[in-house]
Amino acid sequence: MGKTVTAHLQTSDPFLSGLLGRDRSLLAEDMAVSQKALNSRIIGTRLLVVGAAGSIGAAVVRQLAAFAPATLHLVDLSENNLVELVRDLRSSDRSLPEDFRTFAVSFGSEEFRHLLAAEGPYDYLINFAALKHVRSERDVYSLMRMIETNAGHLYDLLTEAELAGGALPFRRAFSISTDKASHPTNAMGASKCLMERVHLCHADRLPFATARFANVAFSDGSLLQGWERRIEKRQPLAAPSDIRRYFFSHEEAGQLCLLGCFLCGNREVVFPKLTPDEDLMPLSRVAEAYLAHRGFEPLHCTSEEEARARAAELTNTSRRWPCLFTPSDTSGEKSFEEFFAPDDDLDLDRFKAVGVIRGTVAVDQGVVEHAMTALRTIRALPSWSKSDVIRALQIAVPEFVHAETDRNLDQKI
Repeated sequence: MGKTVTAHLQTSDPFLSGLLGRDRSLLAEDMAVSQKALNSRIIGTRLLVVGAAGSIGAAVVRQLAAFAPATLHLVDLSENNLVELVRDLRSSDRSLPEDFRTFAVSFGSEEFRHLLAAEGPYDYLINFAALKHVRSERDVYSLMRMIETNAGHLYDLLTEAELAGGALPFRRAFSISTDKASHPTNAMGASKCLMERVHLCHADRLPFATARFANVAFSDGSLLQGWERRIEKRQPLAAPSDIRRYFFSHEEAGQLCLLGCFLCGNREVVFPKLTPDEDLMPLSRVAEAYLAHRGFEPLHCTSEEEARARAAELTNTSRRWPCLFTPSDTSGEKSFEEFFAPDDDLDLDRFKAVGVIRGTVAVDQGVVEHAMTALRTIRALPSWSKSDVIRALQIAVPEFVHAETDRNLDQKI
């Protein structure tokens, strides 16, 4: 039998509870009510988790172990992160299945295909493989890798299986999406929208669900984690003054994925029921709150040069920390987050804290294939153009409006 999964925010840092405005998971009641249903869906199943050692993938894996799957295979390109995840799991009181293994291979690689052939079939593909930073569209090479990671590998996997005419190596699939897939203003969001549409093209053969959610506080590469590093290194804090974001804990992100993966129907998308007026937070205000939590007052600077100069003056007794809050001027930034479009068919009654976009409309498979063919044609060229890649992406995601400012986050502190 599976164990009961706790619904408390598992953090020793009171700042997180203060930031979220809660000391227990937003999904606490939904998890308690869904415990039996999750047990019945997960116990004895064969699970393949891709991108398992990232922040969100690892949060899901830690919770999956409590539900006694028969097989739990973890795939991640980062060998070091996989090792740390295994050490964490083995050192805790979690019971792991006898068939628990990890594979340091890349999703979509030849090694991954051989893994599927040798170890499959699986009941569920749980896919967290992603390049998640808007800054990845700063150059055509990072942009192309982001599209391949977020959508291309999945497209190849499902298309090859369909052309072969045999059974798919999974019974169901779940992939992580993003709030930025709704009305995308950057290539990261558009690539995740493309991923959703790749799934839709194959939904009759492979039922799937996805999750869109907020920033996971202190996840790898997040702005909040970056602030931790800046203080450790006595460097200034920076944040856009005009950007607002929702925040989620690692545990809440994992729980949302569990509900979406195992308790939602085909073509459904889950999202947290957060409200703009109450839950959208200005990043500059969050930065000031974080400084206060660390015992500092903000020292507002007007330029990067001033911020760096003030940081060089910091001592062990300094109580004012240099920070720079400026309007966003980089490509692809969106001033606020949204999880669904006005015409989406929403189910807001199934869960207390989770909304569901029901039966996402079918897409034209020919259009998606046209976009992927255009992208692959570009990949075969001796040189690549960023504008050509964007136009190819827009074939499948025509609502993606790209505003190029010729400035990216790598050009700012």
